Amino acid sequence: MAGLDKMKSQILDEAKAEARLKIEGAQAQAEEIISQANAEAEIISKKILQDSEKDIANYRERTASSIDLQKRTRILEAKQNLIRDILDKAYHTLAGMETEEYFAMLLKLLEKYVLPEAGEMFFSSADLERMPSGYEAQVSKIAGAKGGSLKISEEGRNIENGFVLAYGGIEENCTLRAMFDEKKDELSDQVRELLFA
Repeated sequence: MAGLDKMKSQILDEAKAEARLKIEGAQAQAEEIISQANAEAEIISKKILQDSEKDIANYRERTASSIDLQKRTRILEAKQNLIRDILDKAYHTLAGMETEEYFAMLLKLLEKYVLPEAGEMFFSSADLERMPSGYEAQVSKIAGAKGGSLKISEEGRNIENGFVLAYGGIEENCTLRAMFDEKKDELSDQVRELLFA
């Protein structure tokens, strides 16, 4: 029996030694796998960190660009509002001129738009009422100098100011609003240059 116990003991010792070797091998392999996983995790975390830093930098750049664009847009809007206000004040200044100055200005406007034809000139009812005496003679003189003739209509038109010229069914709107609208871009450019050059 002692031989059998010795054999069992030897087999058990060998099995234990083999098991210990296998456990040590498995532990070494597990440590290697853990070490590799840690190294890969380190690489991945560095990449995530770099990508995050790039994303943050891009976001900051886009935000700064957006803020700059908004700032420039607001400045442009403010400039456009200022130009519009100045042109509006200029319009109201012309429209509110004293009677003599106002009608003298309209004669200068007439010189520019009168045609060498027979026509009719229309004013608002308010302008017809305040028209200086002898004005029709001045109008006729200007029209005659261009080779045409103009008659001032007694019919008041539904216009705010200025006048309308009618030549054979074709009308030329010479109201102050029409003149301002026609020259809006040019006037805006001039005001912009005066204010912001």
